[in-house]
Amino acid sequence: MVLLLLVNRFRTSRRDATKGGEVRLHRLHRGARFRGAAGLRAPSMQPQRGSSSADGAGPAWMVMGKGAGPSVAAAARILAALIYLFPAVSLQCKILKCNSEFWSSTSASGSEMDFCIALRAYNTCVRRTARTCRGDLAYHSAQHGIEDLMGQHNCSKDGPTSQPSQTRRGSQDPLPPPDSQERSDGPEICHYERSFPRHSAPPNYTHCGFFGDPHLRTFSDDFQTCKVEGAWPLIHNKYLSVQVTNVPVLPGSATTATNKITIIFKNFQECVDQKMYHAETDELPAAFADGSKNGGDRHGANTLRIVEKQPGQHVEIHARYIGTTIVVRQVGRYLTFAIRMPEEVVNSQEEKDDHGLYLCRDGCPLSQRIDLSSAKDGRGSAGEGGPPSRGFTYQSAMAACKVRLPVEDLYFHSCVFDLITSGDVSFTMAAYYALEDVKMLHSDKSKYHIFERSWPVSSSVPGKPLARALCFVNFLAVVLWIQYCSLHL
Repeated sequence: MVLLLLVNRFRTSRRDATKGGEVRLHRLHRGARFRGAAGLRAPSMQPQRGSSSADGAGPAWMVMGKGAGPSVAAAARILAALIYLFPAVSLQCKILKCNSEFWSSTSASGSEMDFCIALRAYNTCVRRTARTCRGDLAYHSAQHGIEDLMGQHNCSKDGPTSQPSQTRRGSQDPLPPPDSQERSDGPEICHYERSFPRHSAPPNYTHCGFFGDPHLRTFSDDFQTCKVEGAWPLIHNKYLSVQVTNVPVLPGSATTATNKITIIFKNFQECVDQKMYHAETDELPAAFADGSKNGGDRHGANTLRIVEKQPGQHVEIHARYIGTTIVVRQVGRYLTFAIRMPEEVVNSQEEKDDHGLYLCRDGCPLSQRIDLSSAKDGRGSAGEGGPPSRGFTYQSAMAACKVRLPVEDLYFHSCVFDLITSGDVSFTMAAYYALEDVKMLHSDKSKYHIFERSWPVSSSVPGKPLARALCFVNFLAVVLWIQYCSLHL
């Protein structure tokens, strides 16, 4: 009944505004089943026991029509009304926030360009809610409404975006900052370095990196190459948890690479609310999962911030309240992770911590480690003992890696390993950026480059030291034989 009233009201307002323009409402996906929809509907929408629609979802609506100006606001109001019909949406689902921001940004008249910018921002906001709102009718209704409005106004999905509240250019009032709750400063406890007594020794910072096929540099500067397929914890302490998900680089290959990273910043006194950051391949957001860019509503919220360095490729998260900096990149099809964290924070533990395995602290299990030198004789290639993929030999891989990594350290050899095992040249840049992140985040300049003593260093005359040793052994054998003969003959 409420839906019919809304439809009639919309038809009347649209007829007055556009002088006879047509608006048609199409019912979409009648009886569609949405995973997890049960429990998210409002009590008034629950079907009666025994009803034939017990396992179906309510109707979804999409606005269609022609024209601009008043129809934009009317279409937005219909989307908003539909979503507000379902007040039982989970608190974790932020679809209502996305809708209200879009509605407010289009309530005043503006150009088609302004509307398209707001619509793209709305689309981005809705996409970020995909995980928490999947199965929610309001979420799916918003998706279809966006597609229809994109078509009506010839808006491209690719183009400039901004927060909906920033797209109103008709107002003379200054635009609010990206996060209106940000503070210019916060309590002393929310600044890690300021919390130390004056003239005390500075904190000892450590670094962990995870990149490539994948290669791990632990907080203790151990360098390992690992399999670790699936979800694995990198870090877990009182303040922060980080988990990565790795998938095989090639079918049947033991080598994997990272396609998902999840970071959870835990509540901390009056500084920050709990925040989650989630990145996937081709989805490197410049905001936390709730759409914010800082630590929330507390006084020290500005001590946790996300900074987008390069859209879709490079994001930094600065958590000053724990003296921590995190760098997340997408290089090629996969993600890389790097962190700078005080040793005190690294070793902090929760009371009920089970002392589990955390890769940045403990390294990879022995059963999950791969010999980096296996790529040289083909044991690390795709399949068991198969030929190097895409034609990379040991020598050609070395030549390709030398361009970006002139020092033959473990970053160089990890690049060689990745090219031979995957044939993906983007791993060259992954190793390069991993080393650049070390230079930015590591506190000890002498440890930027790390070397494996047993790793052979290339030479213009391979095997020359071995040849000298063999000559010496032969010479010694001849001398001993001469001495033996002179004594017995």
